[in-house]
Amino acid sequence: MVKYYTHSLDSIFMALADATRRSILTRLMRGEATVGQLAEPFHISLPAISKHLKILEQSGLILRRKEGRVQKCELRGEAFKEASEWVEKYRIFWESQFDELGKYLDSQKEEELQKNKKLQKPK
Repeated sequence: MVKYYTHSLDSIFMALADATRRSILTRLMRGEATVGQLAEPFHISLPAISKHLKILEQSGLILRRKEGRVQKCELRGEAFKEASEWVEKYRIFWESQFDELGKYLDSQKEEELQKNKKLQKPK
């Protein structure tokens, strides 16, 4: 069965691929912030910050709302959950692969120890 995602994983991961956008998300983990507050640490224009926020908003990672003349942003959890669920499937796969590799390496180590014991036995 195909799981329906409300936000495209492509747009979520594309949004997360940019360091500026990840920094904005990190700031929003502390709570909502105005566009001006989010722009403060960066040496880029407000229109550039606005473009980053638009990408984050379209991917569903943030919610942007206007209060009077001030725009405020906050994190949205749903898109993060979707991305996390997708990554989790692959984490489980890779962990099982590493477990199998570990078993194989242990068996090779044991075989090598057995060979060395046989070679060291006096005749």
